Amino acid sequence: MYFPTIKQLRYFNALVEHNHFGKAAESCFVSQSAFSVAIKELENALGGRLVDRTNKSVTVTNLGREIYQQSLTVMVEMKKMLDLAQGNLLPLSGKLSVGMIPTIGPFVMPELLPELSHNYPDLDLEIHEGKSAEIYDKLMRGQLDVILLALPYEMRSVETLTLFKDRFRLISSVSNQWLKGRKFNIDDVGDGSVLLLDDGHCLRDHAISACHIKHVDKVSQFTASSLLTLVEMVKQDLGVSFIPEMALKLPLFNPAEIQVDALEIDAFREIGLAWRKGSSRTKEFHMLGDSVLKAVSDKASLK
Repeated sequence: MYFPTIKQLRYFNALVEHNHFGKAAESCFVSQSAFSVAIKELENALGGRLVDRTNKSVTVTNLGREIYQQSLTVMVEMKKMLDLAQGNLLPLSGKLSVGMIPTIGPFVMPELLPELSHNYPDLDLEIHEGKSAEIYDKLMRGQLDVILLALPYEMRSVETLTLFKDRFRLISSVSNQWLKGRKFNIDDVGDGSVLLLDDGHCLRDHAISACHIKHVDKVSQFTASSLLTLVEMVKQDLGVSFIPEMALKLPLFNPAEIQVDALEIDAFREIGLAWRKGSSRTKEFHMLGDSVLKAVSDKASLK
């Protein structure tokens, strides 16, 4: 009996996810011809057609869909086996793949990387940035070991470690038309006055919840794809917004252009780690959490 190889399964997973031979081959860093041969060999090993090929599209067959789901399970189990082997090494050594959301990574990494490099020189760290849904999906596929994200966020089959609170601050143009010298009150500001990130960013949901934005009319129809864009929109006085305290280190916050104020309410998001339940590297993830805390210990939100 000829068993499929892990490489073949990895290639097939990429094909299902990209739905294109060329793009899938590129994501696996292999030529398209070699990629196609591997997929054909996998079909021969399994004795069935996994995809229907045309010049312009790829259609995954019913068998292919079932094999894909089973393959994901196999890859996760393989990751567990690697984790077990990794557990015999020194703590926080060898390869560690960490996912981070873009509203945390840029503000934590400058302090965290030197901290980890100094204390764990044998650690081979890989950083992957993406929205919460993307890095959680990669975590459950075995493509990431642990993720750093903002909580709460609905996840299943994971363990979480809450690290600290990251409070929200109000930002506005120094000569804004929205507050008119008054303290911010969500009930008093006009419709369309609050700028937020696009749908899909958990920071949007956290800001809406933490800052008690109960009426959708208060939210501007204009949205931002990043914190950088959001700050620029506030500078142009298109509205006011809420910024995580950890982001205030950005040089964007020129006091001549942007006013930063504390909120009357204790609005915050929680920053934490999440990993697959039952991982053999749980102790290491707690050590990683300690390193994150130490790297950001000078932040006012931790006091």
